[in-house]
Amino acid sequence: MLNIDQFYDRMLKLASHRHAPAYLAGVSFTEAVLVPIPPDMLLIPMALAKKSHAWRFAFLTTLSSVLGGLVGYLIGMFLYDSVGRSVIEFYALDGYFSSMAEWYADYGIWIVLVSGFLPIPYKVFTIASGVFAMAVIPFLVGSIIGRATRFYAVSAICYLLGDAVYKIMKRYTGPAMVILSLLLVLVFVYSTIN
Repeated sequence: MLNIDQFYDRMLKLASHRHAPAYLAGVSFTEAVLVPIPPDMLLIPMALAKKSHAWRFAFLTTLSSVLGGLVGYLIGMFLYDSVGRSVIEFYALDGYFSSMAEWYADYGIWIVLVSGFLPIPYKVFTIASGVFAMAVIPFLVGSIIGRATRFYAVSAICYLLGDAVYKIMKRYTGPAMVILSLLLVLVFVYSTIN
């Protein structure tokens, strides 16, 4: 079984690969639509491995993620019953999905902006934006601001702190992954019970 140190070392090796930007773009795009792997897992080691390219990596991650988010939006608008619903059910959020209509009516662009920044399933909100017929321009503006803020902040931390980030990640990634996994299991169990 792969432990956290081995996983992180593999991410660092992948980040040094000549095709790493293409991998980063692919992960960023698919994360915004379907895949539950956050692009930060590749962005961080890439920004640490090549600090001079940190801003370029942040831009690439943002652009790819927003384009993926637009695909999620279109899935929500046109393919919710055949594709989008299964994504929502995968995250066990189908029970809450109907109440999200009120959130969109009350907060609109702010929901997309916040969901783009926080480490929550952004794809759920891209699909919801299409389902609830949010106008595409506010959706794109919220996505760009939210995603850019997150990914440029990650790159800035890597650029400014460099090796300190690596040491912190090596030390605390294991416990953080265990806590995150437990929280996801608790959320899943809670949502299936209620």
